[in-house]
Amino acid sequence: MSETRVLPPFPSTPQSPYDVPADPPPSRPRGRGRFAAAVVAGALVAGGAAGVGGAAAWESFQGDDSSPASSSGDRQTAQVVDTGDQQAAEGSVEQVATAVLPSVVRIVVDGPQGQGSGSGIILRSDGQILTNNHVVEGAGDGAGLTVSFDDGSHAKATVVGTDPLTDTAVIQAEGVDGLTPATIGTSGNIDVGQDVVAIGSPFGLDATVTSGIVSALDRPVNVGSDAQGNATVYPAIQTDAAINPGNSGGPLVDREGHVIGINSSIRTSGTSTGAGSGSIGLGFAIPIDEVMPIVEQMLAGETPTHALIGISVGDAASTDGGAVVPDGATIGEVSKASAAADAGLQTDDVITGVDNRMITSSDSLVATVRSYRPGDQITVTYERDGEQQTATVTLGSDASGSDG
Repeated sequence: MSETRVLPPFPSTPQSPYDVPADPPPSRPRGRGRFAAAVVAGALVAGGAAGVGGAAAWESFQGDDSSPASSSGDRQTAQVVDTGDQQAAEGSVEQVATAVLPSVVRIVVDGPQGQGSGSGIILRSDGQILTNNHVVEGAGDGAGLTVSFDDGSHAKATVVGTDPLTDTAVIQAEGVDGLTPATIGTSGNIDVGQDVVAIGSPFGLDATVTSGIVSALDRPVNVGSDAQGNATVYPAIQTDAAINPGNSGGPLVDREGHVIGINSSIRTSGTSTGAGSGSIGLGFAIPIDEVMPIVEQMLAGETPTHALIGISVGDAASTDGGAVVPDGATIGEVSKASAAADAGLQTDDVITGVDNRMITSSDSLVATVRSYRPGDQITVTYERDGEQQTATVTLGSDASGSDG
């Protein structure tokens, strides 16, 4: 059985032999991978096997001094050539990586509930960094944050603001300047099949680059709920770029190097748990367009607000040839003086569309509404007593003291 879950920010303690250690491995020059102890150990196994075979091959390649020289057509030894300084092609993964890697950080969290690590996106040269809420909260209250930059330097960090409903957070690295901010793009004009690149620190391996395509858009992803029971559901960008635990908070970028999403969750096969679960080509990123208004509120020291329609909903379904077919979101209760009540929506209405988006489930509705801002007007398509109707709804806000 498969499940969708947020990416665990770090292996839980005690660590298994294949977990990444708490202390980061020695840094290497920018643009080169860093290897955790577990991967190095694995490499030693492979390297040992390769070393034996390699030595035998080397001896056979050498021959004796009396062997005639081979022509290039039947050469039996490796040839060393000068390939020169190869320039990355426009829009290539190499070019994207070169541009974006300086704007991606590794975040190490150390707290009473354990240690963890994730990724982050530099927003400003003075150290403001965007990441996932579940990265910074994973180790509990009072956790310490350390940020590792692309050049190998480190800095302590503090939390500026968090928003569990969108699974976003902003932290501030201390005593830094001159960092390279990421270029924020837009997620509203991307297409299925478009090339994308994911960058982050999967399993603690910072500066890791993977590539793939946009597999689907507006995929409703439910990864839990906040302390008040409100669901954390967002209309995700689905990608087959390899995303693993530790990628959380890192960017999903287009081929121009513009951030279009924040890598946040994966689909697992259900055959492994915890840090052992890995990529099966089903990763999900929060669209950047949904995040930036929340980020701006956090940077301004405000409590983030979200659009509210004012109803409780459940899944609507029908049967077709014995198969259960999702049919929309059934309204269970309409709050008084809410946006839904003002628009005339009632209990047992089945919502099937919002603007040009089809609604197939309660998660689909919640994710869609979360993509709007308080005060936005939406057209809701619904069924009542077997008849299709529409209503214009002006969304309310979940701000303290606000109805809707």
